[in-house]
Amino acid sequence: MRIMGLDFGSKTIGVAMSDSLFWTAQGVKTIRRSKKEIDELRELIREYEVMEIIIGYPKNMNGTLGPRCALTEEFAEVLRSEFGLEVKLWDERLSTVAAQRSLIQADVSRAKRKNVIDKMAAVFILQGYLDSRPKNI
Repeated sequence: MRIMGLDFGSKTIGVAMSDSLFWTAQGVKTIRRSKKEIDELRELIREYEVMEIIIGYPKNMNGTLGPRCALTEEFAEVLRSEFGLEVKLWDERLSTVAAQRSLIQADVSRAKRKNVIDKMAAVFILQGYLDSRPKNI
């Protein structure tokens, strides 16, 4: 069983997955937004035996909710009804900035960063959620 993290954007959905102990998040893929996105997510949910989905919730820096929040809430409802899983919204402020900074520090070219930024943002979102959970050691 694993937890899936999503960075839900207007053009793509970054996907990350937890390890089976729920300690670390790894980037899995970036899904192009299309009519097939639910099918692609369904396949990943089946393959990784996902039990819960965490979606980045794009609050404004001052904590208020902008227009992207409403779209994210609607997408979360679609996922709940489609998959019957618990779907949680997770404050994603600065996740894309952190992902960008991490890729720059790793000396990843601008062209390659564009291809992986959403997947990396999903990793930061999911890792933040995993870090907030109590660890049963």
